[in-house]
Amino acid sequence: MVFFSIVIPLFNKANHVENTIKSILSQTFIDYEIIVINDGSTDNGEALVRGFNDDRIQVYNQENQGVSVARNLGIEKSKGKLIAFMDADDFWFPDHLQELANLFQAFPDCGIYCSRHKIRISKKHFKIPVYNGINESFRGIVSDYFFSNRPFRITWTSSLAISKEIIEKNGGFTSNVTNGQDLELWTKIGIKYPVAITNKTTAIYNFNIPNSITKNHVNSMKLMDFEQFKQSEKENTSLKNFLDLYRIEYGLRYYIFGNKEKANFYLKDVAPQNISLKIQLLLKIPSVFLRLFLKSKNTLKRIGFDFSIYD
Repeated sequence: MVFFSIVIPLFNKANHVENTIKSILSQTFIDYEIIVINDGSTDNGEALVRGFNDDRIQVYNQENQGVSVARNLGIEKSKGKLIAFMDADDFWFPDHLQELANLFQAFPDCGIYCSRHKIRISKKHFKIPVYNGINESFRGIVSDYFFSNRPFRITWTSSLAISKEIIEKNGGFTSNVTNGQDLELWTKIGIKYPVAITNKTTAIYNFNIPNSITKNHVNSMKLMDFEQFKQSEKENTSLKNFLDLYRIEYGLRYYIFGNKEKANFYLKDVAPQNISLKIQLLLKIPSVFLRLFLKSKNTLKRIGFDFSIYD
């Protein structure tokens, strides 16, 4: 058994995966294995991974089935006590695994262990996530995970670790969910277990803005079933407020691309006090204008200017 199993789904990331693997091999904490699941890539990413010729790296191939199935296969093949996830275009600083190991040793009964990270929104521009009620020096167990899991999520997939046993107890990633599958699993675990966070920034999330967000893309999304959390939401106001943010996000996304039926499906369950005046106004604007607004917003983000309609 190793301490960490690092699970990496790989699909057409040949331009990034070498730097990602190098950042793992540069870790000061060395008790780990790397499990790469090649999810039907059509570029030479798999060959680049195999080119490292390191005994700690295992590569498995599957037909393209999506990130959930790829991660689940990686978990199945893993031998580590803790599973650390890594996307094939993200980056760890050398102390990342050591910080997570230290956090686990200090707080052994948590469900999720998180480092802090920064978000690359353009070539030269970064955002530093902030969390409700948690200052930059805090290290320890988060007192109200769902309250603090906004405006940015504490549990970003490439900066956390979870015991294999807890992942399996909670069913892993839902294979038919194509958007928000990690949000779903972290929510399941966050309801049942405490979450710990370190005060060190040890990772970079390379935020990818799709070249084209289209109606077909949005309408092909398969989202998690919010109904599974209804009872827990009745008992936890912070959870309700947190999940309503995503109901609004999905509803607004469908509205922007003209699918009012799907938009109403998600928005109908949002508590009235959680729909801000800003969102109410946006839902009165014709969707064609919102598509232009979204395109402009993404263009601005690529040059380093970012803002959120949820602020």
